[in-house]
Amino acid sequence: MATFKIGDKKYRVDNEGYLLDPLQWDEDFARAKAKEVGIEELTEAHWKVIYFIRHNFQVIGRCPLVYVAAKENHLGLGNLEKLFPKGYLRGVCKIAGVTYRECFMQDYWMKENFRQLSWKYGNKGYHTDAQGFLLNPDEWDENFALRLAYALKMPDYLTEKHWKVIYYLRKVYKERNMVPTIFETCKDNDMELEELEQLFPDGYHRGAVKIAGLRVH
Repeated sequence: MATFKIGDKKYRVDNEGYLLDPLQWDEDFARAKAKEVGIEELTEAHWKVIYFIRHNFQVIGRCPLVYVAAKENHLGLGNLEKLFPKGYLRGVCKIAGVTYRECFMQDYWMKENFRQLSWKYGNKGYHTDAQGFLLNPDEWDENFALRLAYALKMPDYLTEKHWKVIYYLRKVYKERNMVPTIFETCKDNDMELEELEQLFPDGYHRGAVKIAGLRVH
């Protein structure tokens, strides 16, 4: 991990200069990164693509495919290349400060968190059934959630939204001794079904509930 500085501002980036926390992004970061990749000034056309990618990232949690970005902005790939000559991933996605390679970012983030958690949990084991569900919910901890999310090859690291759902499930289970329905989870977390699906693509029970260390009996 490194630090990218612009005046008094500091941004956490990886060794290749990609922003680690997309929420840190601002236009100052974009302008500075643009100069790094050979773009002296960001025009209206540049900003249109950058903000399109930012908006899509907020919705789907990852950088949209280059074909989608080109089509939705009425650009041919040649036009996109003229705007961002360093490429899509190493150009516009980097400037927009979003996840550019899902597996890379997931691996990087998980490794960083494993280092931080190793001192606390060591090589702790967990008792699970054949499907990987935790047999005793009291054995659950954040380490279990992180490792299971990684094993499920979730497209994004566990964000604040993921943790909100996970802790909600555990809280309700502790109070009622039962897992809330998917409808309750969406309603209580002010979330549409589509958003929950994007957060836990393996499903409600096999994704969110499982990562929370619970089972539906």
